[in-house]
Amino acid sequence: MNKNPTKETDKIRNSSSVGTWVLRVFQGAMAGGGAILPGVSGGVLCVLFGIYQPLMALFAHPIRTLKTRYRFFIPIFIGAGLGFLVLARLVEWLFRTSSILALSLFIGLIAGTLPSLFKDGGKHGTTRGTWTAFAVSLIVLFTGLSYLQTHTGTAITPNGWWFLMCGVVWGFSLVIPGLSSSSILIFIGLYEPMAAGIANLDFSVILPLGAGIAATVLLSARLVHYLFEHHHALMYHLILGVVIASTLLIIPTNFTGIKDLVIALVSFVTGFALAWGMDRYGERIAEA
Repeated sequence: MNKNPTKETDKIRNSSSVGTWVLRVFQGAMAGGGAILPGVSGGVLCVLFGIYQPLMALFAHPIRTLKTRYRFFIPIFIGAGLGFLVLARLVEWLFRTSSILALSLFIGLIAGTLPSLFKDGGKHGTTRGTWTAFAVSLIVLFTGLSYLQTHTGTAITPNGWWFLMCGVVWGFSLVIPGLSSSSILIFIGLYEPMAAGIANLDFSVILPLGAGIAATVLLSARLVHYLFEHHHALMYHLILGVVIASTLLIIPTNFTGIKDLVIALVSFVTGFALAWGMDRYGERIAEA
C-alpha cells in the first residue's frame, strides 16, 4: 500500500492534466460499479485507489472540503455516476435473463472477496473476542433472517420508503470497506427493482435512494472512521459475519434440471474468478 497516501493524493489533486482526469473518471467508474455489484465493495476499491480518506474527509466536512478540493472530486463523481448506471443496466439484464444465473454469479463474486476480507481483518492480529464477534454476527443475522423468511415471508412492495431504506443500507457499504449490502437487499426482494429503477432513470427510485445514501454517509463517516481506526479486527469480523450470513440465505435452490445446475456452477465459478482477479489486481496497485 502507498506509504504516504496523503502526499500522493495531494500531488494528484493539484494536477490538472487530461491524464489525471481520465484516471480519476476511471477510478470513480470502478468504485461506482463496485457499489452496485454484490461482493464488490465500493469502499474497498476507494481504499485501493487512494481516494477513501479524501472521501471520508468530504463526508465529514462537505463544505470545507469541497471548497479546497472540488477539482479532485469532480471527475470521481462523474465516473461514479457512469459506472453506477452502466452496471445497473447489466444487473437488470441478468435478472431478466435468469435469476439462477444472476444469483449464482453474485454469490461467486461475494465468495471471491472473502479470502481478502479475512486477510484484511487479521492485519493487526485477531483475538478470541474478534472470532466471537464473527460467530455472533453470523449466527444472529442468519437466524433472524431465516425466521423472517419462514414465519413472515420477505415479500415487500417496493415504494419510496423502502428505497430510502435501501439507500441507508447502501450508504453503510460505501463508508465501511468490505461491506457488501447487496445480498441483504437481494434477500428482502428490493435489489432487482432498485437496480431496474436506476437503469431506467426512474426518479421515484433514485431520489429516495440518493437521500438515504447521503444521510447515512454524512452522519456516519466520522464514527465509522473512528471504529476502524481503533477496533479494526473487531469491525472486519463483524462485517464478515454479516456478509456470510446474508449470502447463505440467497443461494438458489429452485433448480428444474441439470441445465440449471450447470448454469449455477459456471456462473459461480465465473463470479469467484472475477472477484479473485480484481483482488489480485488491487494488491498490485496498492504495492506499486
